[in-house]
Amino acid sequence: MRPEVRAFVADGPLPGWDANEEEIDRRARRLDAIPKPVTGEEARALVLCFGPDDCHGVAWTLLQLIETGPNPVLTSQPAPATDEWHRRFYGRAVGL
Repeated sequence: MRPEVRAFVADGPLPGWDANEEEIDRRARRLDAIPKPVTGEEARALVLCFGPDDCHGVAWTLLQLIETGPNPVLTSQPAPATDEWHRRFYGRAVGL
């Protein structure tokens, strides 16, 4: 796994809307520093980084980055109680 991906993943899930602007900007910069396309291993690690909401649009960037890697990253339909981002990602991957 490349160092840029390791650094992003090490920070854990994206913060929510209530995070301070500096934290959101830092996470967005780290995400933008990841070269495309991602590998399958990187995509599987990055899919664990979705947070509780769209993090002021950063989650969309994360989703689009993951989609540059080989599919499918999620191989089974997420449970109904799974967060919105995993359901959305799965739906986009299988054409729902």
